[in-house]
Amino acid sequence: MGHGMNGNDARQGPLAGIKVVELGQNLAGPYAASVLADLGADVIKIEKPGGDDARGWGPPFVDDMSISFHLMNRNKKSVVLSLDKDTDKQAFLRLIREADIFIHNLRPGVAEKLGIDGPSMMLENPRLVYCAQSAFGHAGPMRMKPGYEPLLQAFAGLVSVNGDPAGPASRVGPSIVDLGTGMWSVIGALSALMRRHETGKGAIVEASLFETALTWVARHAADYGATGKIPPRVGTGHNSLTPYQAFEAKDGPLVIAAGNDRLFAKLARVLGHAEWAQDERFASNAQRTRNREALVPMIAGIVRGQSVDHWIALMEEAGVPCSPINSIPQVIDHSQTQALGILPDSGNKDLRLMALPLSFDGERPGLGSTAPKLGADQHIVKQEQTA
Repeated sequence: MGHGMNGNDARQGPLAGIKVVELGQNLAGPYAASVLADLGADVIKIEKPGGDDARGWGPPFVDDMSISFHLMNRNKKSVVLSLDKDTDKQAFLRLIREADIFIHNLRPGVAEKLGIDGPSMMLENPRLVYCAQSAFGHAGPMRMKPGYEPLLQAFAGLVSVNGDPAGPASRVGPSIVDLGTGMWSVIGALSALMRRHETGKGAIVEASLFETALTWVARHAADYGATGKIPPRVGTGHNSLTPYQAFEAKDGPLVIAAGNDRLFAKLARVLGHAEWAQDERFASNAQRTRNREALVPMIAGIVRGQSVDHWIALMEEAGVPCSPINSIPQVIDHSQTQALGILPDSGNKDLRLMALPLSFDGERPGLGSTAPKLGADQHIVKQEQTA
């Protein structure tokens, strides 16, 4: 299953003994299964001949696999099956009968065409937690449409509220819709497992990119509902908190987050204008937000006069939340990142993979084993066919 990685063995995690079958492509399905794998579940990844498309999502590549594939598929076993062939379908059904969780993000209609839809699989294994992911959800006029991250960010309004107001709307950099859908699937799967302890029955859990994206714009939708006004783009800022954004210092930007009146008073003193805290235009967050166009330029004018380090030293001493805008190398090398051990040594200098952002009794699940070569664990199904 690929050479081992350093760090704690994921097999000892809290989900040790849970069997997962994944029929995932690209990101959302594989990510959900990878979280379960990192937590100790035994994950068998079923790939079509030729493999998961994400194997080729590069450059960069390491060991002939894309970095995306490495990130989303460690701790898994790879089996190649063509579910339109009867022998492969029977091998798949044997795996399903032993599984606790099945995860797929097949295009709408494909699971039904292959005969592996939720109701059919629940007949094979009534204890199964069947997790289906789609682009637009299980109901509605668009339920049969496929979709990808940038399309759903655009369709759900995420792009419209992201970016600097002086420039064009922007995609959110990380694939938060795909990854978020994976997370919701895991939350749903674990909840269904908890209920199975009581009922003995599995469940069909459905998640979608669109529903996840709608969740990420929930506050903007609520703002619109309350005001009737379309929420504007605010760059690094926040629609309802002021000052809560990046400001340009002499040598670069820093983010200042004075999220309440007490913190604003401290910031005002640091900036040499303690009287701002008593100014009726700025005394409360609501007033500061209403008078943002007066306050923000005054802060910007002062911050511009000194360096990032100068302001961070003063603000940290005063207890005002602030941060430089780190580059990726800066955050990787930072002592706080290093202290958390969230970037463990993979045994390969070219594979810098984040571990799970979770610890159990002070221990973080390790990286376990690297992503598998295509069909690396084919013996699993061949042994069963001859048994």
